[in-house]
Amino acid sequence: MDKFMRAAYEEAKQGYEEGGVPIGSVLVIDGEIVGRGHNQRVQKGSAILHAEMDALENAGRLKASDYRRSVLYTTLFPCDMCSGTALLYKIPKIIIAENRHFQGHPEYLESRGVELTILDDPECIALMDKFLAEKPDLWYEDIGED
Repeated sequence: MDKFMRAAYEEAKQGYEEGGVPIGSVLVIDGEIVGRGHNQRVQKGSAILHAEMDALENAGRLKASDYRRSVLYTTLFPCDMCSGTALLYKIPKIIIAENRHFQGHPEYLESRGVELTILDDPECIALMDKFLAEKPDLWYEDIGED
């Protein structure tokens, strides 16, 4: 696991330890982390604070040219909301630790010019396995299903 995905994984672990959904993300520009975050829907009672949204929020306002040379790292394939945000800001590359627990829509992202890398990372898979065994209802709430 490279240092950027390690940072996203550490965010995911923090979310898990806080009682939330263990998904983490970092936004990287020119080899530097400019924003990091984790899913905080439970912790903050938010409807939209997924890990990717938290990382982008914590990066603050950036220029369009900054987003266009960024890389978004995330421990789980992004949902439609987070994918849409990446498309809105024209983030060209998303590196995803795993997509076993949530497959998302890779064809759509790729058709819009986003380069995707899926790592199939065993640590991230194990953390989600543990979470899903413990709190399946929380997971379904997070992805908008009953």
